[in-house]
Amino acid sequence: MNTKQFTIASTVGALLIAGAAAVTGQQSDINAVITSGERPSIAVIDFRGTGDAQRLMTGFNATLWDEISNAGVLKMAAKSVYPLEAPQRPQDFVPPTAAVAPARRGLPVPAPTRNGPWLTDWSGPPVSANYLAFGYTGVQDGRLVLFGWLYNVGQPDVQSAQVIGKLYFGALDADGAKKVAREFAADVLQQFGAKSLAGTKIYFVSDRTGAKEIWSMDYDGGNQRRITQYNSTSNMPAVSPDGKLVAFTTYAGGNPQLRIHSVETGRRMPFYNPVSSVVETPEFTPDGKQMLFAAAINGWVQLCVAGVDGSNFRRISNVRAIEVSPKVNPKNASQMLFISGRGGGQQLYMSTTDGTDVQRLTSGEGDVANPSWSPNGQTIAFAWTRGYEPGNFNLFVMDVAKRTPIQLTQGTGRNENPWWAPDGVHLVFSSKRGSTTQLYTMLADGTNVKQLTTQGNNIQPVWANGVN
Repeated sequence: MNTKQFTIASTVGALLIAGAAAVTGQQSDINAVITSGERPSIAVIDFRGTGDAQRLMTGFNATLWDEISNAGVLKMAAKSVYPLEAPQRPQDFVPPTAAVAPARRGLPVPAPTRNGPWLTDWSGPPVSANYLAFGYTGVQDGRLVLFGWLYNVGQPDVQSAQVIGKLYFGALDADGAKKVAREFAADVLQQFGAKSLAGTKIYFVSDRTGAKEIWSMDYDGGNQRRITQYNSTSNMPAVSPDGKLVAFTTYAGGNPQLRIHSVETGRRMPFYNPVSSVVETPEFTPDGKQMLFAAAINGWVQLCVAGVDGSNFRRISNVRAIEVSPKVNPKNASQMLFISGRGGGQQLYMSTTDGTDVQRLTSGEGDVANPSWSPNGQTIAFAWTRGYEPGNFNLFVMDVAKRTPIQLTQGTGRNENPWWAPDGVHLVFSSKRGSTTQLYTMLADGTNVKQLTTQGNNIQPVWANGVN
């Protein structure tokens, strides 16, 4: 065992024991801050690596910063105001020496004598952070190892300050560096009640190959790959709750059909389609056992339901109007959203999944499209022209209980297809901001917009959990 290996190995036991004890003590403090509606401030230093690990630090640091900042639950303290002496290990903190009180009353108490890096360097101005993420990487047995710590810098000593102290392992390459950065970021975010998006997938429609096909990509736009190869028009994807199946409409067989593919194998699954000129907008029920969709029946496109193999087909709606886009509440399987023209223009409605207790949620102005539920089943997102010229869609969110729409986009092209991320904090959507339509993400308050795609036209995104 060489010197570097010995240093790493001898640190492991103390790191894990201290981390386990500290997390429990800090959890209630963190939860109290979040529930108060405040956003804690966090400083995230640039980590350094020993030996061969150093070459991977640029990608590691960029990934760690992006993962934490994009979560939307923490305020990032600017690196430009960080102290010059940044800790890499708990041992780097040196407590100040307390000043001796003056013998005479009325005289000011001298400030403590600084002996080196300390918690107040980060909690006080100009950084004014509540938390500090720090650590370093090394190489052990040909693998990248990350030592990651999260401290509550408002505590009086390093023992009570530690929230996380943990080891992470990855391959000694760029992908391994991103992996350990994401895992550490996920643990940090978990302390603040936030869910990491690592492992989630976005399914969408792209025409970049000359035909509209179903594609998938990672939550940050990476690893874009084609799912279908029908060389036809395939669109309107939906993903099962367990992430194992993707359903979509395709014209590959001539008439429109719903098809279902296994995400894991790519194999087409059986589904018996009704013979219809329109079969579209599929949606899995929360238990994954049924499929809702729209199909043309007796001249009108109506809401329908069937088993995931197409069996036990039955009609839900029975009106002389077009009704599409059924979306079942993930927390209440008896409640759904849908788009209907029963009152004139296409508006957003809510009802039970058997089609009763119908309520209109939008005002009747303009046209509404693309509804989706937040994971908690309390908030919805949708596209709406709201009295503007036809086609000029913008994105809105609405608390179902309050029924007050909040506009998120304006003056930024045609914005459609909003879909909630599994964390309930982000949205993915399509926007035509120039000659092509691309996919973007943003926080659910309309901020922190990031572009994910660049090739061809990309529409109809669906954000799903990874395969369970």
